[in-house]
Amino acid sequence: MDRRIIINADDFGLCEGVNKAVVQAHTNGILTSATIMTNMPAAEEAAEIAKQTPTLGVGVHLNLTEGKPISKEPAVKPLLDGQGQFAVPFSKLPMLSIKSGKARQAIRTELAAQIQWVIERGIKPTHLDSHKHIHSFPVIYSIVCKLAKQFGITAIRWPYEPKELCRMPWPISSDETRKNANIVRIMAKINRIQKSSFFKTDAFFGIAHTGKIDVNFLRIVALYGSVPLAEVMTHPGFVEGLDPNKTRLVQQRKVELDALCNEKVKQYFTDAGIKLVHYGQL
Repeated sequence: MDRRIIINADDFGLCEGVNKAVVQAHTNGILTSATIMTNMPAAEEAAEIAKQTPTLGVGVHLNLTEGKPISKEPAVKPLLDGQGQFAVPFSKLPMLSIKSGKARQAIRTELAAQIQWVIERGIKPTHLDSHKHIHSFPVIYSIVCKLAKQFGITAIRWPYEPKELCRMPWPISSDETRKNANIVRIMAKINRIQKSSFFKTDAFFGIAHTGKIDVNFLRIVALYGSVPLAEVMTHPGFVEGLDPNKTRLVQQRKVELDALCNEKVKQYFTDAGIKLVHYGQL
């Protein structure tokens, strides 16, 4: 079985340290893809890096829970507080998207603005994914599918992580991340029923092991031969510029960067005959 793996860096544009790490993990390591978080402080720098690094696949990391919106339209106000910051808690976003037509319009307006922001900077997005996997909420997924079609984007992350990743020989995951993986797995199954044509991968790695991705994790990924095409979610970064109040991954980002550039890891993937690709090459 021919095996292909996409290794994506989420949070591209979060800060200068993350941007620097994405470049290093791609040029000196096995990273093939990154997704821009358009409303973050270093997003403009990330867009410039993307244009200067044509071998890196670049998508959009859709976001409705952190920072200020990209859109200036009044329609986005149902998602904001008095200071113009995203204010709907992650846990309440699914129900709000079901109950409120104004909220759905706000979501549609803001996500369209985030995609347009990337395109206006001369980047053709390879795919769409999202912060905290909000795109897999069924109502929001329907919106994202329509936007993908509107903007000519052919791939959306399918965050279906097989259950066996929570068992040996995989590293031990926490109760919280296992719970998150189970919830997202259920939503991913619903998404496939809703519309599967945007899904390109057969499996996804990284939810249950968020905060624990290292050399050993990537070794097991290389050895896992059950699917022909998978995506690995990573969060490489340098500590400088990271705000611990806004991300729970601080020191871990440097661990992931080092693992992505590790010579043994490169050899694991070579020995397994894995072709490293990004969504734009599928």
